[in-house]
Amino acid sequence: MKFSGLLSRTNHEPPGVTGVARVDRRTGDLLRRLGPGDVAVLDHVDLDRRTAEALVGAEVVGVVNASPSISGRFPNLGPELLVAAGVPLVDGVGTGVLRELKDGEKVRLHAGAVYVGDREVARGVEQTAESVADAMIEAKAGMAAQLEAFSANTIEFLRRERALLLDGIGVPEVYVPLRGRQVLVVAGGPRHAADELRGLRKYVREHRPVLVGVEAGADTLHAAGYRPDIIVGDPDGIGTEALRAASEVVVPAQTDGHAPGLERIQDLGIGAVTFPASGNAEDLALLLLDAHGAALVVTVGLRAGLREFLDRGNSGSTPSTFLTRLKLGGKLVDGEAVAALHRSRVSFGAVSLLVLSAVVAMGAALAVSGVGQVYVDMAVDVFRSGFDWLKGFFS
Repeated sequence: MKFSGLLSRTNHEPPGVTGVARVDRRTGDLLRRLGPGDVAVLDHVDLDRRTAEALVGAEVVGVVNASPSISGRFPNLGPELLVAAGVPLVDGVGTGVLRELKDGEKVRLHAGAVYVGDREVARGVEQTAESVADAMIEAKAGMAAQLEAFSANTIEFLRRERALLLDGIGVPEVYVPLRGRQVLVVAGGPRHAADELRGLRKYVREHRPVLVGVEAGADTLHAAGYRPDIIVGDPDGIGTEALRAASEVVVPAQTDGHAPGLERIQDLGIGAVTFPASGNAEDLALLLLDAHGAALVVTVGLRAGLREFLDRGNSGSTPSTFLTRLKLGGKLVDGEAVAALHRSRVSFGAVSLLVLSAVVAMGAALAVSGVGQVYVDMAVDVFRSGFDWLKGFFS
């Protein structure tokens, strides 16, 4: 009986998902080390959308969070995105997991528990679509307090970065011509940004905008077959091929002048300029474009609704994001709106089909009336000329 039971267990895989643990208290450092098949083990209160997008983009098979992914302070977007992507999220297991698990160790997640072999090393709550939805409803009650904190942080940021925001002092010079030109800025996670970028192919082909990649957005541009004109962001989080393809690289720096990732740029032999400011890379990119006179800035992957502002928690980037968008005003346009406008235009195929139908009908009428083949040939020549003109117009 015992022998039979042993055979039964060894012939079946244990339940749950299995992967290689990648452990780090610092979320940014962890994201740079993740790859397909990994289980991300982190300590991140109120998991935000940007982090969740990076986790999904890295193709992790599971996420273990030592802290609550939804604390209830505000309705953050990360857990919802992870669950929708089918990535198991084991939540609130406690900080002990960061000591118990070794980086590179094989782990298994099942029913809210974390196992190494047959040993349970941590237990929390496995989030589902229903549990996340319930938590988000409760979290909306915390929005009023977050808005008050947001207002105070905005005033403080304006005092600290007034010269940059109002007068453009500290914005570095770039060699790519920007004044009076349209610009396409790509940021955000690789999946949804790539989808939006595909919808803008007609816009890019027609208007030839300056292409700006912000951090992971640079890789998205490069993967889509475009060469970034300018890259803004920490080079440590950007692929080598995209960095080498760019005409210019702008590296955000701390106010003391230290620029993370600058050593990598130097090792690659790529020229770069630094941008000392306390805002995030997205906001610095927008301020750079505004200071150098861009006429229109179309964005991909930059969301700035109320939930997105609050989703950044208490980070100093929230006031920066709000004030930056106020500064750019009407020249800032969401890429989805631009794509929708281009989709609504009459397509080349539809117009050419209409012209072809008219020519065929006219040719048939002429043939029946006995006017002669000469006129039919003339109609065909007219169609061909019109077809070439339409092709040039829509290309």
